[in-house]
Amino acid sequence: MSSQVDLVFDRRLSAFLTVILVAVAAPLAAADDEEVARTPSGRPDISGYYDVGTLTPLVRPQAFGDNLFLSREEADRIAEEERKRMQAEAQVSDPNREAPPEGGDGSPGAAGNVGGYNAFWIERGTDVFEVDGKFRTSIIVDPKNGRYPPVTDAVRERFAARRGFFRANTGEAWWLEREGPGPYDDPELRPLAERCLLGFSSTGGPPMLPALYNNLKRIVQTEDHVMILVEMVHDARVVRIGGEHAPASERRWMGDSIGRWEGDTLVIDTTNFADRPALRSATRDLHVVERFTPMGPDHLRYEFTVEDPNVWTAPWSGEYAWPRSDALVYEYACHEGNYALGNIMRGARLLEEDALAGGADSGE
Repeated sequence: MSSQVDLVFDRRLSAFLTVILVAVAAPLAAADDEEVARTPSGRPDISGYYDVGTLTPLVRPQAFGDNLFLSREEADRIAEEERKRMQAEAQVSDPNREAPPEGGDGSPGAAGNVGGYNAFWIERGTDVFEVDGKFRTSIIVDPKNGRYPPVTDAVRERFAARRGFFRANTGEAWWLEREGPGPYDDPELRPLAERCLLGFSSTGGPPMLPALYNNLKRIVQTEDHVMILVEMVHDARVVRIGGEHAPASERRWMGDSIGRWEGDTLVIDTTNFADRPALRSATRDLHVVERFTPMGPDHLRYEFTVEDPNVWTAPWSGEYAWPRSDALVYEYACHEGNYALGNIMRGARLLEEDALAGGADSGE
């Protein structure tokens, strides 16, 4: 008799708990449906504008060690220091000031080296980002120290060779003293960002990283494609949903991107990069996996993992928030009416003429 009572009690308890769970789960599911806009097929609608500017650095400062998190006080202090810095650096330049000395005045930054007048164009963000309600010390989360993995020996050799090829412009044609082509012998030898072919600091990606300014992204989503327009330069990524990668012989500046949905997360797998991807130091064997997950109606969580065995001895990963924005992406005409590249090449020819004339005068 006792066992029958226990059995009935267990069944009633189980039924009661089931009702409670359904009652609790239903509002949660409804809340999710209300918070995240969806397409007719039920996928999250991630179309819109995002401002990804952040004061959180990609690489964690060594002072934080393996600590991934900032306190609110630390986050507020960083934001206040940036506000004061921008307020000071955005002051209108004195129109009656003297011309800077030749080659700049030696101070760090663009202005000290005959660059920008002030910080008018700088928009790196106003605060550090949060993930799951916690402020971060870096975008990189793996390795645990928030820094790049060690590079390969081959990369160290390549870095050394590049330092010898891309030296500071000292006003002398130093490249005439080395064998082989010089850094100004061909426009195609100049860096991609200098030629306005790809955005600076891998803003177009992948991975898509924040930069000093122009941090807006626009996502346009259909059932078969996702397009991500980047404010910096003119980068536009077109991601095919489903399907296979293009043949290995087909190479692209930003790689070949294939997307798929894993629940409410858009996963993008990118391979087939050109020889010089936007990501600094990477090679044509770069492989990037990105994840875009809606975290309510106001922002996405953006995660990425980078692999390139030619460069790093291990993969590395990062994540940061993409807040929605009411701002619009306007055209960034990097090279329309911009004669900088032509003048770079002409300037190099003048320096070579001076060097050759000086050598002739000295009887060399």
